[in-house]
Amino acid sequence: MNAAILFGEELAAVVVALMYAGGQYLENFAERHARREMTELLSRMPRSAMRYCNGGLEEVVLDAIMPDDRLLIRQGDVVPVDGTVADGVAVLDESALTGESIPVQHQRDEPVMSGSTNAGEAFDLFASRRAAESTYAGILRLVETAQRSKAPMSRLADRFAIVFLGVTLVIASTAWFLTGVPIRAVAVLVVATPCPLILAVPVAIVSGLSHAARHGILIKGGKVLETMARVTSLVLDKTGTLTDSRARIISIDAAQGILPGEALRLAASLEQASKHVIAKTIVLEAQARGLQLAVPTGIIETPGEGIAGRVEGRSVAVGGPALCSR
Repeated sequence: MNAAILFGEELAAVVVALMYAGGQYLENFAERHARREMTELLSRMPRSAMRYCNGGLEEVVLDAIMPDDRLLIRQGDVVPVDGTVADGVAVLDESALTGESIPVQHQRDEPVMSGSTNAGEAFDLFASRRAAESTYAGILRLVETAQRSKAPMSRLADRFAIVFLGVTLVIASTAWFLTGVPIRAVAVLVVATPCPLILAVPVAIVSGLSHAARHGILIKGGKVLETMARVTSLVLDKTGTLTDSRARIISIDAAQGILPGEALRLAASLEQASKHVIAKTIVLEAQARGLQLAVPTGIIETPGEGIAGRVEGRSVAVGGPALCSR
């Protein structure tokens, strides 16, 4: 821009300024858009918790929570620290941590990881770690580190930019020297101004990390993301299985005298009143088979056990053995 202004080419200087400003704006816009999913992940972390103190409850910041503090985890709350169930039954949505879409039930004295969402009734939790040392805090640090890291291709782009600048200046100087026309040097500088590699690589890396985070996949950084392009084998934990976010009905084994379709219809009619993942699966399966569902009454849903009620005057229960055997 200085060269163009020096030789009286104000229009060229303006074009270069617009290209530079436009490129910076597009890069910032793309990065903000790409980081949105990561920001949502970070925003899940609670800022405070309800702690028992002097016979009552007080709301405290996470840094004030110490090991052995007793906390109240309300329905819908994200567990703020690692701990154990002190009282009640904890029904937790651990999909943000493990990818398991079906809520998991934890009994008294069983460990609970921070970052889980309470999908059932309120329960008490004994904190076992400080908030900064808990599982979800470690995940957040991993995500923040990934956002700040530079991939090898990005570092290559930075190094290439210095070389590119040097080569451009040499070519511009040569053009001026051979022709004796200084405006030729300005033309070389203007043509060489856009550098898609410098702008595109960081945006591509952040977009990849962000898109993966939106699907619950946490990648440690750009270097790991680039390395994945050369992966030829995949080793899976969790008994070698991948968890799908949707449950599905494999078969229906009905008791003697009850048709499988009728058992499904009664169960689906009752499950219309529940938000449980398996409840939605049963209802969708019944609708896919064209079954006519009835309106349930007298509904009693017990977190971690199941749901009971009446369908067309019949007593129906859907849940675990403890509920259905009553």
